[in-house]
Amino acid sequence: QVQLVESGGGLVQAGGSLRLSCAASGRTFSSLAMGWFRQAPGKERDFVAGISWSGSNTYYGDSVKGRFTISRDNAKNTVYLQMNSLKPEDTAVYYCAAGRPTTATAIMATKAYAYWGQGTQVTVSS
Repeated sequence: QVQLVESGGGLVQAGGSLRLSCAASGRTFSSLAMGWFRQAPGKERDFVAGISWSGSNTYYGDSVKGRFTISRDNAKNTVYLQMNSLKPEDTAVYYCAAGRPTTATAIMATKAYAYWGQGTQVTVSS
């Protein structure tokens, strides 16, 4: 069993930055791929970024490429999402997820992840 706890959300002005963290419990963290998803009110949960178990491969949704960076520290059982140049349309609840997706396509799909955090709110004001 893996438990995930996100932190770092908040209110920021457009153009600003935030760093989200996701702390994982359990011994299997270093063997799991990790993902960040977000969900705005009335919308589906969308893929934001993903990272392989080793950290050697990263993936990004089109809307965040060049602005967001995902990273992980397996010694600390933590994955991060650095968000720069934030826009009002980035406003959403951000969720951390862990799983074993087997392809680059799968890593972008919610169904590939067995474990989810409770989410952290990110609000970007214009």
